Amino acid sequence: CKQLYQGRVREAVVSTQSTGFMKSLHDKVNIVPVIAKADTLTKAEVQRIKTRVLEEIEENNIRIYQFPECDSDEDEDFVEMNKDLKESLPFAVVGSNTFIVKEGNRVIGRQYPWGVVEVENPQHSDFTKLRNMLIRTHMQDLKEVTRDVHYENFRSQKLSHSTNTSMNESSSTTATTTTKAGDETDKILREKDEELKKMKRMVEQLTKQQQMLTALQK
Repeated sequence: CKQLYQGRVREAVVSTQSTGFMKSLHDKVNIVPVIAKADTLTKAEVQRIKTRVLEEIEENNIRIYQFPECDSDEDEDFVEMNKDLKESLPFAVVGSNTFIVKEGNRVIGRQYPWGVVEVENPQHSDFTKLRNMLIRTHMQDLKEVTRDVHYENFRSQKLSHSTNTSMNESSSTTATTTTKAGDETDKILREKDEELKKMKRMVEQLTKQQQMLTALQK
């Protein structure tokens, strides 16, 4: 993943093997799908897998990074490059950190018995297209989409969650206060009831004593 300032993730370059993983990220970050280890596939196999992956992305309603539409007055070279990048999705890439001498030149690639696969050769891999898109031609658009869409969605969700939590806590506090008030009222009523019963017993006792005195006087 490429990171932006303030800890925001600008884009996620995700292997196409897991549509579930892509779907878990697509509303949080720009998804750029890739096909890894493209050197193990023939050109026909690469095209077949690209078509299948795009179909699965559409069937699962996965939102991947959308290349911006070019204006009519846009530079023709940029328009052509933007179109080529769109048509290259998902990018079929080859990875290596090994330098190999080929025809007198040092290239990054993989050595096989039948020849050399060059990481930066457009005939062998989409690596250069992916690299240029991420750090040159579309970096600013990736930043803007992250800030204006993904981060704003994240911020709205957090604010909504915070508001709901506060309301729930307030309701819980109100319910607790009401319960406590009810308990206090019941306690006071019980105490008053006991006092009335005590006074009634005292009155009855005084009445009996008065009756006994009256009888003795007779």
